[in-house]
Amino acid sequence: MRGNGFYIGKIFDEAARRDPGLEVTLDQPLRWAPERGTEFTVAQLAEVVDDLSARLWAAGVRPTERVALYKTNNFDIALFACAVARIGAVPALLSPFLDGEIVFTLLHRLDRPWLLTDGDTIDGPLHEIPVVTATRGVLLAAGAERVGTIELAAITDAPRRDAVLLHPRQPSLISHSSGTTGIPKLAVHCPEAGFHRLVPQKLAAWPIRRKEKAALCMTFVHSRFYQALAMWLELGNPLVIAVDADPRRVGPLFARTRPGYVETHPNNYVDWEVLGDDPAEPLSSVRYFGATFDAMHPRTIQRMLGASHRRRPLFLQAYGQSEIGPVAGRWYTRRSAKNADGRCVGMPLPGFISMRVVGADGKRVKTGAVGHLEVRSRTRILTYLGEDARYAKEVRNGWWRLGDMGYRDRWGLLHLLDREVDQIDSMTSNLEVEDILMSRLDELREIVIVAGPQGEPVPVVATRDDGPIDQARWRRATGDLPAMAPVWQLDFDKLPRTSTWKIQRHQLAKLVREDRGAGARAATGEGKGA
Repeated sequence: MRGNGFYIGKIFDEAARRDPGLEVTLDQPLRWAPERGTEFTVAQLAEVVDDLSARLWAAGVRPTERVALYKTNNFDIALFACAVARIGAVPALLSPFLDGEIVFTLLHRLDRPWLLTDGDTIDGPLHEIPVVTATRGVLLAAGAERVGTIELAAITDAPRRDAVLLHPRQPSLISHSSGTTGIPKLAVHCPEAGFHRLVPQKLAAWPIRRKEKAALCMTFVHSRFYQALAMWLELGNPLVIAVDADPRRVGPLFARTRPGYVETHPNNYVDWEVLGDDPAEPLSSVRYFGATFDAMHPRTIQRMLGASHRRRPLFLQAYGQSEIGPVAGRWYTRRSAKNADGRCVGMPLPGFISMRVVGADGKRVKTGAVGHLEVRSRTRILTYLGEDARYAKEVRNGWWRLGDMGYRDRWGLLHLLDREVDQIDSMTSNLEVEDILMSRLDELREIVIVAGPQGEPVPVVATRDDGPIDQARWRRATGDLPAMAPVWQLDFDKLPRTSTWKIQRHQLAKLVREDRGAGARAATGEGKGA
């Protein structure tokens, strides 16, 4: 980070200058260099990024050109992104979990970028996708050489390059929205906005600088990962980076590395509830749990704090958005978590975020009244690539509409109800009902309420063992809640998800309306469907 700009291409260079021996532990080897194992110092990772940036330059990549990264999920996605940015090019981060057709659409929107991928991806989701027609060139990060690609491993002895820093208001990074409502939007970030996002996060983390090992298990295609990476390296905290969020993999990793800070996606935390019963007690060392992206279910917060053996563990929850960064936050203790309100996401960040709640007419509503949430800050993205009009539609006299409905209470705390597009007339808040049912039914691994064919609320559930839900328990749990259609059940791995493990509600609602969910069945006691 230099001046008033956040440059991901300099993350490892600057960390290596401060503390070259700072340790970074991976849960699996880099696909780029599997022979190097899983234990690194920051200086060694800085060398990897420097080497990769030299190879990319030798391959023909130049400043301001876009490089789409779409490859097998691995920490080397982040190293490649930093290497692309280090030579002044613009990494466009595409989730490994997007299907090939969507990626093809995004490549066209990126206007003939370079594509950095690998053999498994070419043979898998990109099979039969004519990516050559939509790209400037295809860079191969791993796998056997293919005709029409540039194999980076074959570029040896490339001269090292000095870092290139773009203007603080130039596009420097492209990420995509969650895609919960369809084709993801491409969010264009700049160094200046990234700097202003990072400042409050560093202030919040300052008390535990150099004191706790930080474990990150987050998607490598979201801007939040790079903020967290830079923050902890600058503060001097050793890192553990996990690619695989499966509790069967995370448990042994944490039992071995014993992190004091952990951050992952809210839905991963739900899966990690089982770690509280693990004999190895992998969460016992954690003093601080961090969560962004979505509001957390109170049940999950309670179980995480209960699994820690630290004297006063805290759960830190932040509410934010790709387009604006962190917006509000709060923390929970074991005591306060017992009465947690899952819809309260905390106080808008004072001094960094201005927030208002407005009605359909665009005027502020009274305290406690539900309305559209809008914010003003210096952290906003530049635009949606190829969709400037769509971006401009969300800006009103400098205020950015978040797309969420909520209200501020008399203490100024923000209460989040639903996304505007997910609202159901017969319910005040889908999310609130989901929180209640998660707390009442321990067997639920996921519940999502979507609108059915006639606009009626349809609860879609997945259980921990994918077994049929107990109808008697369901009736007791829902007896005092708004009327809903018969519950639908899906196997957990059939739920459509985004790169941050959010449920794609739009896609799920489509399945319900068309009554054709693969593996779905109405929970009426019958066995599983096809």
